[in-house]
Amino acid sequence: MASKKKPQPRLLFSDSNGQIYDHPDLLLMTRRGSEFGLPRPDEIIQLPPDSEFFMLPSRHAVGFDPENGSVEVMEELAVAAFICPGHTVTGVAAYESDDNKQALPLLSYASIGYAEGKFWVCAKKVDTDKRQVFTNIAPDRIEAGAHQLMQEMPGNRLVSHLAGCALTHGCPAAKNLALGRFECPLPTAQACNAACVGCISHQPEESGYPSPQCRISFRPTVKEIVDIMRRHESRERRPIFSFGQGCEGEPLTEAELLAEATSAYRHEGGTGTVNINTNGSRPQTMPALKIAGVSSIRVSLNSARKETYEAYYRPKSYSFDDVRETIAKAHDVGMHVSLNLLYFPGITDTEKELAALIELGETCKYDFIQLRNLNLDPEIYLDLMRPFEFGPCMGFNNFKKRLKKALPWINYGYFNPYLG
Repeated sequence: MASKKKPQPRLLFSDSNGQIYDHPDLLLMTRRGSEFGLPRPDEIIQLPPDSEFFMLPSRHAVGFDPENGSVEVMEELAVAAFICPGHTVTGVAAYESDDNKQALPLLSYASIGYAEGKFWVCAKKVDTDKRQVFTNIAPDRIEAGAHQLMQEMPGNRLVSHLAGCALTHGCPAAKNLALGRFECPLPTAQACNAACVGCISHQPEESGYPSPQCRISFRPTVKEIVDIMRRHESRERRPIFSFGQGCEGEPLTEAELLAEATSAYRHEGGTGTVNINTNGSRPQTMPALKIAGVSSIRVSLNSARKETYEAYYRPKSYSFDDVRETIAKAHDVGMHVSLNLLYFPGITDTEKELAALIELGETCKYDFIQLRNLNLDPEIYLDLMRPFEFGPCMGFNNFKKRLKKALPWINYGYFNPYLG
């Protein structure tokens, strides 16, 4: 039986008061890199639960008139969606900006339209894990869980920090810790050896967009870390522990602390997956971390090409060559290696980027790709990438298929996998 044909969504736009309307005649357009076009039918879905949408100030909605084949720029403002975790944006909101625009917050901006009584977005589901879905969880359960953590470990500064992340910043990882489920966050690092353009824990004043999280201000002790790990293991049957969170710098700058805490946890019979979310800057730390009991690393990158990687990450004391070596060395010592690929439509899914990811996989051997969204004002990122060549855009689905064909052992997802 043939699948039902997806509709062509109509354009959404907003007035200056934030009231959102659907246009009676104009169709939704999307942006891939510097190209504007209609959404591909295989790359739109109904708006997932736990998603949000909002107007874009100083950015005017752009729609397509099917009657005469023209593109129209409206006086009214553009609307974009921030998609529920587990989904990757396949097309960015199309708009035309005013000259005096301010930078947008550190979010991703998916195209969103309306048809047949439903909202439709340019995105695809890449992970069925409900790890960051809180639709049916009452906020008071999270609040009670956070306060219970602090009562059980009153002198533990890391518990107080994470409870604050759950209660004040709404951090999904911290909320899961309060609920005693899924993945346990373990921030440790005050310092960072990169100055990422889209860093969510530290932004210079001149960037024009504030960081949404506060970086940890102390160095946890081994006991503070291990006590949280033991407590989480007692409540979650398949625990995952992750060093490297949005509220810290680079965890490999604290590699010795990570190794000592992991070793102490394993020595006491601690089970589960111990993971490090990292920029991959210190390859020399991989053997000791593996011996200590670290199961996996997740290396963040926007690109597998040296020049485009370093334009975004702006490394201070390492280079992309170190990142490559970290991936290779982690694989050699037996760690599971994921890429945290910061996906941007029209940039990531291009010929040169695909070729570089294939070469990295063939040479350094990664196992898994987390198809995360690059959270940054689209125009800032496109300006950053303007000096570089990318080649034709192939679209999200073709990108996934071709990468999997070239590297048949890899898997896709959105979250750190439990490894047993």
